[in-house]
Amino acid sequence: MARFALFGDTSRRIAEADSVAVIGLGRFGSALALELMASGTEVLGIDRDDELVQAHNGQLTQVVRADSTKEEALRQLAVDEFDRVVVAIGADVQASILTASILLGMKIPVIWAKAVTEQHGKILEQLGVTHVIYPEKDMGRRVAHLVRGAAIDYLEIEPGYSLAKIAPPAEILGIPLGRTTLRQKHGITVTAFRPAEGEWQNADNETVLGEGSTVIIVGPTDRVEGFAQLR
Repeated sequence: MARFALFGDTSRRIAEADSVAVIGLGRFGSALALELMASGTEVLGIDRDDELVQAHNGQLTQVVRADSTKEEALRQLAVDEFDRVVVAIGADVQASILTASILLGMKIPVIWAKAVTEQHGKILEQLGVTHVIYPEKDMGRRVAHLVRGAAIDYLEIEPGYSLAKIAPPAEILGIPLGRTTLRQKHGITVTAFRPAEGEWQNADNETVLGEGSTVIIVGPTDRVEGFAQLR
């Protein structure tokens, strides 16, 4: 118990900073936690697998071996003092659901939870988790759009509405965007651009694109994919 008390003191200090608790350090949880650390966010990592905990030792602000289905263990680690918690447990659906239920009982303001199936996600939503994510499903859909189209990168903002990074077609090069009638003709909007030599900038009606530039477009998914095919 003294060991948990020590961890709890450290966890409370982390919770007071710009921090996130990540429960489950498998492939998804690990990638998420390490990316948060790289962006300057302090991370408390929790997993019941000792090998995973050891593997992340020194890579996260704090990493602890604990059973997240035990409310006492989470309270000992001061998880109830965090504003943001991610339940990244995937393989053990029951543990994911129990952990989410405990966190909801703790009144954590923001909870993100990974779902591995539609049924899993529906249960999490019924519990009251507002941010349910499907990493494998979402990545599969994203790659499918990239394979099918000509976009450099692609993101579905909502079903039927997307954002893509593409090389602009010849028809819009060398003239101000305001004179291209893109919205009327293609149903998309250019929101940002990067010249062949330069940094990303917001696009407006006066923006003139040159050879080698890259643009970000948004609009209905079918329109975005169609525009990405133009050359």
